[in-house]
Amino acid sequence: MTQPTAQYSLVFHGTGSGGELAMGCSAATLCEHNQPRLLIDCGPGTLNAFQQRFGELPKAVFITHGHLDHIADLEILTVRAKLQNAAPIPLYVPLGLIPLLHQRLATYPGSMAEGGHDFWQSFQLLPVTETFTHAGLSFRLHATRHHAPGSSFALQVPGLFFYSGDTRPIPEILHHELSGQEPVFHDCGLVANPSHTGLDDLAREYQPDLRQRLVLYHYANEQAAQQLQQAGYRVARPGDEFPLSAL
Repeated sequence: MTQPTAQYSLVFHGTGSGGELAMGCSAATLCEHNQPRLLIDCGPGTLNAFQQRFGELPKAVFITHGHLDHIADLEILTVRAKLQNAAPIPLYVPLGLIPLLHQRLATYPGSMAEGGHDFWQSFQLLPVTETFTHAGLSFRLHATRHHAPGSSFALQVPGLFFYSGDTRPIPEILHHELSGQEPVFHDCGLVANPSHTGLDDLAREYQPDLRQRLVLYHYANEQAAQQLQQAGYRVARPGDEFPLSAL
């Protein structure tokens, strides 16, 4: 007898850019049968949004890069995990980002006023390079274009979804590395800058069939979201859930 196919979705907790918090910090959770499996990024406000949605702490976290709008709530997470006597939470971090993550969050003298707790004690640090396996899925990493080389990474489950993290356009990846018709959740604001994609970039860099698969996030505010929609693109908003094709 054939086993039922697992059903997946991606839930956005925030969709805003680092300089604008009106839409929350960009972060999303991969779910299986409505159960959270992997939180992608954990910036300010992300943990509260996650717990309001799911009523629990994240079971696992992946970090795309080290800017504080994507990692700051890890400090709150380590404290809540300690107070709840939670088991160490798997924390998947691209190998080159570990020193930065440690410097930014783990060197403060004493994570808790009560003492006796180190930032890393709440986590099972899992360094990752090109691939890793979690919750029965095979994930792939892709270095993106964001500030310095090797400083930010996209996350992909081939055939299921592609999540760009912060990036300039990456046609060299998206036109050659996708499998099937997976949706592409892509950083995009109205105006480009040296670290982020802008609306005008999309038509110049990506083929029409790929643009139809884009879901945009990391924009400034609701007005920007509406302008991206008026240009013909799907846009993620905080709380939105996107069904993903079955593997």
